[in-house]
Amino acid sequence: MGRSNECGLLEDGGTDDDLLLCIADGDQQAFRRLMERHGRPMLALAQRVTGSAEDADEIVQECFLKVWRLAKKWQVDGAATFSTWFYRVVLNACLDRKRRAPMAPLEDAGEPVDPSPAGDDETLIRQRRDLILAALNALPSRQKQAMWLHYFGEVSGPETAKILDMSLSAVEALLVRGRRSMKKSLGKSGIASLGDIL
Repeated sequence: MGRSNECGLLEDGGTDDDLLLCIADGDQQAFRRLMERHGRPMLALAQRVTGSAEDADEIVQECFLKVWRLAKKWQVDGAATFSTWFYRVVLNACLDRKRRAPMAPLEDAGEPVDPSPAGDDETLIRQRRDLILAALNALPSRQKQAMWLHYFGEVSGPETAKILDMSLSAVEALLVRGRRSMKKSLGKSGIASLGDIL
């Protein structure tokens, strides 16, 4: 049976490796299936990291295009599973985007702050979010990646370890140090608690 027939049988499933073999042969249906399988969690991670639905959508699309281009190079039964590798690709793309500090469109500036109590609450929420993101982005690279994946990407500790290619104990140490650094930094700004993080 030829590869095209094998790919046609993947409509009812198939592993990521099966789909990647078909994508390497230009199978658009296999590509759509892979996107359906992994798109939602990657969008959620990208939106949490970037804070922007538009940026998240653009980043995830760019990462899927990278999959399309690199599918022929994918090593079946390689060192990493596709999902582990793809989490790493999306996270790195998000962190790269955040480093660029783009100019925000004028319409994103919003309306002037409403002096009513509800307007003050929204301003405080925005300021708190900005302080949290600044504290997170000030962490060393590996701590920041572990914190983003585990707390904001809702990736389990063992999966975070796989994505970052390190032991679970090393990831746990990064998370402890990251929480400690963020708590110290945010404490100076009057933020004493972040639920599960601090």
